[in-house]
Amino acid sequence: QVQLVESGGGLVQAGGSLRLSCAASGSSFSSSFMGWYRQAPGKQRELVAHIISDSYTNYADSVKGRFTVSRDNAKNTVYLQMNSLKPEDTAVYYCHLFLTGYDYWGQGTQVTVST
Repeated sequence: QVQLVESGGGLVQAGGSLRLSCAASGSSFSSSFMGWYRQAPGKQRELVAHIISDSYTNYADSVKGRFTVSRDNAKNTVYLQMNSLKPEDTAVYYCHLFLTGYDYWGQGTQVTVST
């Protein structure tokens, strides 16, 4: 059974940084499509970033240049380094895995950016 466990959320001031981690278990993920989505109150869940390998990443326009997605296949872990955080980045962040035709989600971790 595939499980995704996120960590690293919290409260930070605008301009600060946080790093989210997502540890996956239950299968081999080395060539899978992994990444992050977020959902702010009253809004739809939206893509933040995806990664297949170091040579293929995809970012939402709103986070380009500020966020970096990476993965460690040996640890089955994907990371999201978030720099220059803004209040509008406040949301619940969800780890996402697309594997063998199925979508898997973590439980979510809250990121709150204060002014």
